[in-house]
Amino acid sequence: MSAHPPQQIPRRQWLATCAGAALLPFAQASAAQRDITLRFSHVVTEDTPKGRAASRFKALVEARSSGRITVQVFPDGQLYGDHDEMQALQLGAVDMVAPSLSKFGRIGLPEFELFDLPFLFEDLSEVRRVTLGALGQRLFNGLKRQGLVGLGFFDNGFKQMSANRPLLAPTDFAGLRMRVQASRVIADQMRALGARPVTLAFSETRRALATGVVDGTENPVSNFWTQGMHQVQSDLSLTNHGYLGYAVVTNQRFWEHLQADDRELINQALQEALEDARQIADVQNEAALAALRRSNTTRIHRLSAGQRVRLQQAVLPVHQALARRIGPDWFQALQDALAQPSA
Repeated sequence: MSAHPPQQIPRRQWLATCAGAALLPFAQASAAQRDITLRFSHVVTEDTPKGRAASRFKALVEARSSGRITVQVFPDGQLYGDHDEMQALQLGAVDMVAPSLSKFGRIGLPEFELFDLPFLFEDLSEVRRVTLGALGQRLFNGLKRQGLVGLGFFDNGFKQMSANRPLLAPTDFAGLRMRVQASRVIADQMRALGARPVTLAFSETRRALATGVVDGTENPVSNFWTQGMHQVQSDLSLTNHGYLGYAVVTNQRFWEHLQADDRELINQALQEALEDARQIADVQNEAALAALRRSNTTRIHRLSAGQRVRLQQAVLPVHQALARRIGPDWFQALQDALAQPSA
C-alpha cells in the first residue's frame, strides 16, 4: 500500500480504506507467534528526541523478537501530518503515533490541554511528577473513550518564542501572526499577548515563516534548529514559557489483539526508548542552542526576572479560562501532583 494517499481519493475515504485493511491481521490473532508489522508514524526529523526514541524503539523490538516483530518508522510527516495522524490511528491506518499533548484536546480530551498552559512548570522534574504519577495514569485512562491506549509520556523540553524581533514583553507581540499547534490554550495564549494565532502543521511552519505567511512561532531549540527555522527568523527569545511533551499511543483494537507476551516485549522496549528520550531532550536542546550561537544567523535574548513576570501576568486569564472549561478538579489534581516531592 502506498505511504501517500492517491490524489484522486479524498483523504477521509482513503483513511477508511486503510482502516479496513488494517483489521485483516486481527482475524489471525489466534495464530501462535505470528509475524507482526507495527507502523509508527511521527512528524519530526529522525535527529530530534522523538525521532531518536522511535529509532531506538525499533531497534530494541526487532532485536528482542529476533525480527518476528518489524517496526516501520515513518518520520517527518512522511505518512501523516499534524492534522490527520490521530484520525489515522483511530481508524487503524497506523498502529502507533507520538503526538504532542496539544493534539488530544481536539479529539474530545481537553484535560490534556493542562500541559499547554504557559508558565505552568518551573522545570522538568515538575513535569515528571505529573506524567509519571497518578495524574498521568488518569489522563491515559481517559484515552479509552477514543479507542486509544496510552503507553508513555516523554519530553522535548521547554518552548522559546521566535520572530524577526525580540519578544520580551507583551507589547512586542502586538500584531504578529504566530504559528501555533491546533490548541485552544496556545491560541488563547497568543491572543493574551496581543498576537494573532495561526494554526499550521509543524511540517509547514518553516515555509510559512520564510514566505511571510506567519511572523513567528514557539518551539524547543532542538526543533527550531533541526527544522532550519534559524535561517528565516532573526531573533529567538529564551522564554521557557511552555512545555512540549508527547504521548506514545496505540490503537486499542490493535493492542488488545496482540498476545500478552508481545505486548510485554513492545511495552518494555518502548519504556526503555522513552527513558533514553527523556534523558537526551535537555542535551539536544543545549547542543542546538550552542550550534545556533555558532551559526550567527539568529540573535538570542534572555528574559530578565521582571520581563518574565510581566509575561506571566499577561497570560493569567488563559489559566482561568481552562479551569472553567475542564473543571476545578483537574486543577486540584495538578496542584496535588506538583506538591509531591521529587522522586
